[in-house]
Amino acid sequence: MRTTDYHTAGEPFRIAHADSPVPPGATVAERRVAAIADAAGADRIRRLLCNEPRGHADMYGGFIVPPDDEGAHFGVLFWHKDGFSTACGHGTIALGVWATDTGLVESDPDGVTEVRIDVPSGRVAAQVERRNGKLVSATFRNVASHVITRSVPVETSRGRVLADLSFSGAIYASVRAADVGLSVDPDHYTELIAVGREVKWALNEAPEAQHAADPRLSGVYGTILWDDLGAGPEGPRQRNVTVFADGEVDRSPCGSGTGARVALLADDDTLTSSQTLEHHSIVGTVFHARWEPAGVGADSESLVTPFVTGAAFQTGEHRFVLDPSDPVAEGFVLR
Repeated sequence: MRTTDYHTAGEPFRIAHADSPVPPGATVAERRVAAIADAAGADRIRRLLCNEPRGHADMYGGFIVPPDDEGAHFGVLFWHKDGFSTACGHGTIALGVWATDTGLVESDPDGVTEVRIDVPSGRVAAQVERRNGKLVSATFRNVASHVITRSVPVETSRGRVLADLSFSGAIYASVRAADVGLSVDPDHYTELIAVGREVKWALNEAPEAQHAADPRLSGVYGTILWDDLGAGPEGPRQRNVTVFADGEVDRSPCGSGTGARVALLADDDTLTSSQTLEHHSIVGTVFHARWEPAGVGADSESLVTPFVTGAAFQTGEHRFVLDPSDPVAEGFVLR
């Protein structure tokens, strides 16, 4: 398997673009369901590329697949150590930079090029800006996002907390880190993972975490533990760590997770449409996010379209092999 690897704000993204498995389905959402069932060997190849010794417990990547229709440049099946996700903002940013780096999508050397990508939760875009051919930034435009509910009580090993649920391509639970006696700091890494997993699994089957329109989007994908850093010159400043899947930690501020935070902050007027959220990660990298109104949803909820700006950089090109006599085959995961 050949891949090209990028990182977005410190979070890896491994792009399998040559000989990538293409599970059956008329849409990327259908292909994801087939991939989970290992159609075309997709789940086996995910394990090969994600697990140790070729990857690690916090590895992330995607398979390039055909789009739903000609309106997008390509589709992608996002994957991590526990399976296939419905959304990925840092991956969308990386894919936009990769597509324009390689010429898959013709790039404006002095302007913005939009790379349209079909993902399991819908059609998203990476708006890649260059000056004199050099990357300036890439902005992830997510699907319409909204608040689901607020202040859901959750019992954890660190006491009862109140979680806010919002959707931005996936469902996230937001909890203030101070409410569990922590701050978003690498010194608290292990404790943040533990409480993030507790909140996710406590709410994953809750009625509030079931997507009414598409059951494939149901369940809590991740827990966002956040700190308030006070107001900045352009809007609120926050720091977060997103603990997603089963204990995987996003090194970036999390693209779709930032969208989920934007939905909450827009709803309570913490972030107006003229402001920008300065969103920090646990490793000190930053996304900047804003929103535009996107109408009203089927349940009369206010919808917003999040725009999350960052950058991605290539880290390497790889040719992975599997020796038939290898005793660990597709690898293993240590958390």
